[in-house]
Amino acid sequence: MIDKMLLSGLLIIAVFAVFAFIPKNKSEKRNINTSIVTEQGIQFIEPDWSKALAEAKKQNKLIFLDAYASWCGPCKMLKRNTFPNKDAGEFFNKNFISIAIDMEKGDGPALGEKYRVNVYPTLIITDADGKIVAYTQGYISPKQLIDFGKHGLNKTKK
Repeated sequence: MIDKMLLSGLLIIAVFAVFAFIPKNKSEKRNINTSIVTEQGIQFIEPDWSKALAEAKKQNKLIFLDAYASWCGPCKMLKRNTFPNKDAGEFFNKNFISIAIDMEKGDGPALGEKYRVNVYPTLIITDADGKIVAYTQGYISPKQLIDFGKHGLNKTKK
């Protein structure tokens, strides 16, 4: 009798221990993986437009702006598939000050109005004064993003 109770107690403890280490939902697991991958992808500075402008002037670089909305599916795909890409990260981290701003919070509404953002995601390359150099809308692959960045760099060299 005591053996059955002890065995039952150990079984219950084992079940609780197993479930304690399983993520509660798929998004928790995905967030962990995304944060690991993001380290080799594009590094975005904090979402403060004035700091991005100042840093661009300081480093003599263009600004890459990801204008997104938190509810936007293609925006989430960019964050999951395109921005973590190693090649895109190497290219953008070397050549741009990258910033992602939710167009519905903080600096977002004013920037959205200034740059006439009406589709999400909108990807914008500006100079250090905030003047638009290149502009595209919608989801793009890592290769397309690099091509977009090269286009922006080429426009400023002319």
